[in-house]
Amino acid sequence: MHELSIASAIVDTARRHAGGRPVSVVSVRLGGLRQVVPEPLRFYFDVVARDTECDAARLRLTEIAARLRCEGCGEEWEPSWPSFRCPSCASADVRVLAGEELEVEYIEVREEEGACIASR
Repeated sequence: MHELSIASAIVDTARRHAGGRPVSVVSVRLGGLRQVVPEPLRFYFDVVARDTECDAARLRLTEIAARLRCEGCGEEWEPSWPSFRCPSCASADVRVLAGEELEVEYIEVREEEGACIASR
């Protein structure tokens, strides 16, 4: 159910940066270690976005696979669940290289007709 609070934060971030303009796309990088389920996140995004600048915006999710590195032997790998031990030396002294991302990467906004203010 934490997807609802994440969707709210995503919409709030997009709205802050949209400057009142309608948002057409919100792109989010989502790491596999965040334990966020994409389909409920999409559903809650649509619910939270209603009657805001993000109404009818498309949520574009880029899922980032978890990637670890063993601090003992330097091996890098994508972990199989639920083990976080090095496949080479069995050490549990590992560093997360990727998979913790949860960030709005960019938004696309629609400019209203006649919004150009460049001098002629």
